[in-house]
Amino acid sequence: MQNIHWLGHDTFWVDGPPIIYIDPFHLHGSLPKADIILITHEHFDHCSPDDIAKIHDPKTVLVGPKEVAAKLKMAVMVIAAGETLKVGDVQIRAIPAYNVNKKFHPQQDGKVGYVFTIAGKSYYHAGDTDQIPEMNGLAPDVAFLPVSGTYVMTGQEAAVAARAIKPKLAIPMHYGEIIGSDDDAKAFVAALKGSGIQTLILRKE
Repeated sequence: MQNIHWLGHDTFWVDGPPIIYIDPFHLHGSLPKADIILITHEHFDHCSPDDIAKIHDPKTVLVGPKEVAAKLKMAVMVIAAGETLKVGDVQIRAIPAYNVNKKFHPQQDGKVGYVFTIAGKSYYHAGDTDQIPEMNGLAPDVAFLPVSGTYVMTGQEAAVAARAIKPKLAIPMHYGEIIGSDDDAKAFVAALKGSGIQTLILRKE
């Protein structure tokens, strides 16, 4: 999957083309400008105005829930959980993202993850979430799932979620920056052994 780049924490750059970033945070080096930026929610480590500015230009389309639009001083295409929109040839669907056994991401806040399709492949970025019914059976080609625990799923919980989601490939995220370590990613991979789901721990770029 050479078109998928993990930039740390929950940040990915997917090159279809077009170039799509999700939750840019602590960006370094020379990066291509974004065609689309997807923001899952307004927390500082997901909606960082300084990092968005590094990859944003006049043609960039920024997508996020209403709390993101309220935080940023630029145009945002607002989307809510359950809604679908299209940017060029890219279909984007917002999936709910929330906690079920902790208080950090209440369901009523409207935080989201995304399923988007580019170049014939579907990607699911779960955002900050626990295992929830809305993710069951999404069956994307690629799923990005948080594994660090505390604010999101643990590696073992994310593996249970992956079995319900049924992706072809599952990639761990949300570790190594603020909370979580490589051990969480390894626990996720180990828990999916024998599931038929391919796993991949990406090197941070």
